[in-house]
Amino acid sequence: MRTVLVFIKLALTLVFCLPYHLYLKTLAKKDQTKSWKKAYRFVYSVFKNELRIAGCKVDARGRDNIPDEPCLFVSNHRSYFDILLTHNYVGRPVGLVAKKEMEKAKLLNLYMEDIGCLFLDRNDIKQGLATINQAAEYIKMGHSIILFPEGHRNQKDEFLPFKEGGYKMAEKAKCPIVPVAISGSDILLEQNPGMKIKKGKVIVEFGEAFYPSQLPPKERKEKYAQIPDMIQAMRNKHKIKEDK
Repeated sequence: MRTVLVFIKLALTLVFCLPYHLYLKTLAKKDQTKSWKKAYRFVYSVFKNELRIAGCKVDARGRDNIPDEPCLFVSNHRSYFDILLTHNYVGRPVGLVAKKEMEKAKLLNLYMEDIGCLFLDRNDIKQGLATINQAAEYIKMGHSIILFPEGHRNQKDEFLPFKEGGYKMAEKAKCPIVPVAISGSDILLEQNPGMKIKKGKVIVEFGEAFYPSQLPPKERKEKYAQIPDMIQAMRNKHKIKEDK
C-alpha cells in the first residue's frame, strides 16, 4: 500500500502541477535565480510528503559543516531516494547532475530542469565538458549542485570507482566541495523483494568542506582520491544494517 501511495502521489503531482512548471519556465527567462528558489520550495514540499508517505525517518548530521555559499555536494549513491534526501537536506536551492537517459523521462524531466538539473552523457567527452562548464556557471550564479560520482546506484559496502571529472565544476566555480555520506536509503526500496517501499531510518551526514581551487595541483589530486574514504569513514560510524 505504501508503494502504491508514493507512486500515485508522484504521478498526480507531475500531471496536475504542469501549469506551475510553465510559470517557472516563463519566470526563468526573466529571473533564473528567483525561478530556482520557487522551484526548490515546490519540489521540497513534494519530496517531504513522499518521504513521509514512504515512512522514511531521516537523521541529518553535520549540516553545520555546509558553508554559507554555493557548494558542490559529492555523495555516495545507494537508492533512488538519495535524490529526495540530498535535495531536501542541503537547505538551499540545488540541482543535480543526472545521467543523460533521465532527460527522456517524460514530465519528470521538466521538473528536473526547473530545479537546475543537468544531464550528463558519459559517452560523449565534448558534451560532458559542456555540462561541467554549465554546472560551474550555475554555481557562480549562486546555485548549488549535487554530484553522485559513482555514476550508478550501488548497494554494496564497497563503492564503485568515483569518477573525478565532475570535481572540475568546483575548480572552475572556485566553490567548496562538501562530502555527503548516505546510509540506509536502499532499505526503503532497493533491498526489498519486488521493489516495494518499506519504512526505515536513513542517515545523511555532511562532512567537512574543502576548496579544490585553493590547493596546489598535486594536493588537489590527492584530496580527490581521498573523497571515497572520507565518505566511507562517515558511513562506518553508522549502525544501520544495509547489506544482506
